[in-house]
This record gives sequence, C-alpha cells and structure tokens, in this order.
Amino acid sequence: MREKPAAGSDLAGPRLASDSLEGPRAESEAGRFRVAVVIPSYKVTRHVLGVIGRIGPEVEKIYVVDDCCPEHTGDMVEAQCGDSRVRVLRHPQNLGVGGAVKTGYTQALQDGMDVVVKVDGDGQMAPEFIPTLIKPLRLGLADYAKGNRFYNLEDVRSMPAARLFGNAVLSFMTKLSAGYWRIFDPTNGYTAIHRSALSLLPLDKVADRYFFETDLLFRLATVRALVLDVPMTATYGDETSGLKISRILPRFLFGHFVNFSKRIVYNYFLRDFSVASLELVLGLVLLIFSGVFGTWTWITNVESRVATTAGTVMLAALPAILGAQLLLSFLAADITSEPTTPLQALRE
Repeated sequence: MREKPAAGSDLAGPRLASDSLEGPRAESEAGRFRVAVVIPSYKVTRHVLGVIGRIGPEVEKIYVVDDCCPEHTGDMVEAQCGDSRVRVLRHPQNLGVGGAVKTGYTQALQDGMDVVVKVDGDGQMAPEFIPTLIKPLRLGLADYAKGNRFYNLEDVRSMPAARLFGNAVLSFMTKLSAGYWRIFDPTNGYTAIHRSALSLLPLDKVADRYFFETDLLFRLATVRALVLDVPMTATYGDETSGLKISRILPRFLFGHFVNFSKRIVYNYFLRDFSVASLELVLGLVLLIFSGVFGTWTWITNVESRVATTAGTVMLAALPAILGAQLLLSFLAADITSEPTTPLQALRE
C-alpha cells in the first residue's frame, strides 16, 4: 500500500532545505511501502476515536496500546471502532508513553511494517500530517523524522516566552547528549521511524516515560541513524497534562548527563580514536591544570601577602586559553560528524 504525497506539502526544514528529493529509494522504485501507526492510550477515551477516524488510507495498520488505562480505552475502541486496520494491545500495568510506543514498535516489526508513526491519542497531533512526516523516509532521505513546531515564525510568535526558553534549553541539552546538532524541538512526540533503524535499537534499554523521545534520539545516534526535522503546526486542545516540571527536571538532567558521557566514550574512545579524541583529553587536562594551579597559587599568595608575578599569571592563563581552544575544536569536529547517509540506503 503506497501513499501519494499530499498536494502542496512542504518538506523544507533545517535538514531538508539543501537536500535533493531524489533519494536512494525513489518512489517509482519503492514497491509496496507499509506504514503503521502506534497510538499510546491512557485516559484518552474522549479523543482517540476521532484520531483514528482521521487517519488516511496511506496507513495499513493502527496499534492502539492500552497502557493499563483506568478508563479501559482498549475495550472502548474494540466496541465502538469499526476500522479493520485497528488492533488493540494491552499492558497489565502502566509503563508510560515510552513503554506503550515500544510495544507498538515491536508488533510493527513482527508484522513487517516499513515505517512506524507515533501519534498521541489526545488529538494534539493532526493525522493529516502523516503523509508529509513519512515522505523523507519513503524517499530514502532519512531513518527517523520528527515534527518541529518552532520552524514557522508565525507559530513561534504566538508561543509563551517560557515555552520558547524551555525548548531552547532542552534542545541544546539534547544536542549535547545525542549529537544531533541540526534538530530542534526534541520533546516533540510526532515521529516516524524506518524499520532499518528500528530493528537495530535495543528497545528494552530505551526509557519508558517522559524521557522516551530524548533517549530514543541518543539510541538512534549510537546506530548512526539519519534524523530530520519536518516543520509542523502545533495543535492544542482541552486535554490536561500530567507533566510536572519540578518532578521530571532532575531526571532529565541526569539522563542527559549519562547519555552525553556514554556517547563520548562510545564514539571517541571505543569505536574510534581520532584527533578529536586527543583534543578532548588535552583540552580537559589543560583546563583542570589551569583551574587547580591558578586557585592554589592565588590562595597561597593571599595568605602570605605576596604579589603574584606576571609569569605565574601566564602559567595559569595559557593552559586555560589553550584548553578552551582545543575543546572548541573538538566541538566543531563533533558537529561535523553527524550522520549524513541513511541506514536504509546502506542496508537495502
């Protein structure tokens, strides 16, 4: 079942503006392209049937994952939904949005799907956007596509300053921890993944709850998957969020720190050892030496009431300058090392 691109759909984005639309898997050669949708369901009985009803014919299967919902969303869908594409999957206990999506991913792989799209059941993600979201994957331009609500300047102007600032901070933290320097809006859950990348991921190690999207990006980076942003318009309804910033912020910070540390070790000391690896090590050593030596000298001279000589100052300052330059050079190398070839082009 192959879908046709929506008329007038625009894929111009941070990673698509300079790319040709003639990918290694052109539409005329693609053959049958099987698309599935995963809908994690927890307290979405008011919206989920409407979401299912708006999913177009480009989708072959729809997995509604009842995440131990107290409203029994799965039972309601089975009783009231007549769409033959729908299959309800159930969790005996609540695993969070990530756990529900992973269950859908696993089933989609077993069913031989080419692409799996994640759509929330609360109505915030327009199902009509699916053809545009999956187009980079269908054309062989990417392994993972995600929405970016901050691409359109008119949409950005209407957003609260706190949301803009928070997303900028989260985006920078994700760039550091995952290494995808050209993407934005990392917590956007409207995503599509190709089986070439999905089949390589250790899904049991991906976070189950709110850190899921961010942790998935880190895991995609470890298999060198190509990720693209697709511009989209944000939709907000009357749903309420259970997300408490004060509760999840420490987990996010810790998660980003752990993923950043793993990425550096994996990419620069286990899989490879390059000039960038030396720049990182020497840069850190010089900065630490400068900080320790400078602090110790300053404290000693203050206690003994002795003026610090110009030579001592230079001995503390030069390693700091050199170390900073080496770390900036490492950062430049890290940015340019982002994947540029889709896994599906290498594996097919």
